[in-house]
Amino acid sequence: MDKQTQIQIPQEAFDWYDEYAHGGIDRRTFLARLGSLAITGLTIGTISSALLPNYALAEQVSFNDETIKASYVEFASPKGYGKGRGYLVTPKLLEGKAPVVLVVHENRGLNPYIEDVARRLAKLGYVAFAPDALYSLGGYPGNDDAGREMQKSLDPAKIEADFIAAAEFLKTHESSNGKLGVVGFCFGGYITNMLAASLPEVVNAGVPFYGTPPKSGIENIKAPLMLQFGELDERVNATWPEYEAALKASKVDYQAFVYPGVNHGFHNDSTARYNKEAAELAWSRTVAFFGKHLQA
Repeated sequence: MDKQTQIQIPQEAFDWYDEYAHGGIDRRTFLARLGSLAITGLTIGTISSALLPNYALAEQVSFNDETIKASYVEFASPKGYGKGRGYLVTPKLLEGKAPVVLVVHENRGLNPYIEDVARRLAKLGYVAFAPDALYSLGGYPGNDDAGREMQKSLDPAKIEADFIAAAEFLKTHESSNGKLGVVGFCFGGYITNMLAASLPEVVNAGVPFYGTPPKSGIENIKAPLMLQFGELDERVNATWPEYEAALKASKVDYQAFVYPGVNHGFHNDSTARYNKEAAELAWSRTVAFFGKHLQA
């Protein structure tokens, strides 16, 4: 049973959390709105603790798993913040080359949930790399609120340049078979779309989870895309019709899935937005998609 079914949280609370998490309102306003929900048995603390991440819930693959090996490695980013760092996870008994997947975090830095996603991919035989946009500021601070403020303080163009450098670094990594996939969540979904548009010769497959379109270059996209959306995610979904029209006009090979009754962030198993059935289906589709386009 997922957290959303354990605690029946009103949809307004999910909408307000999305607004808060993406800078539309501050924490005080968010908590004040939660206080307006007159629901028997649900306090502000109960609702906010369910909505805010609990990363102990998100570990599906232990960082001590004996079948993988993980380390933090740096890469050059001359057009970004000079140097980046990310979490590199490989199959422990990797022989020869393997397909590589860049894993892109949300708008708060490299948190434990995203590291776990990288480990999940390594368990499946991929070389996974999850960069931290906050490295120039010391890295993810261990707190999502602080991480969100830190990421907001950075130059968006330099952050994008860092992820471009990370993609190029991973594509040419000594363990790479030359096939690069990208998967990202929220802000990372946007970065996935941006990389497909900015690096058409580098990206071989992209899976943006609830990500907004690239600001430019849609006509350059060559990689097949699998786009994942939550039905209740009005903010991101409002950008999809125009983006889809542009993808069709450019004859991009894409498929899109809208998961009924779920919110933005439905794949993140550390909060009440998580929906186990939708998350597992979306992930199984993601894995099959990467298998088709990166393993050949």
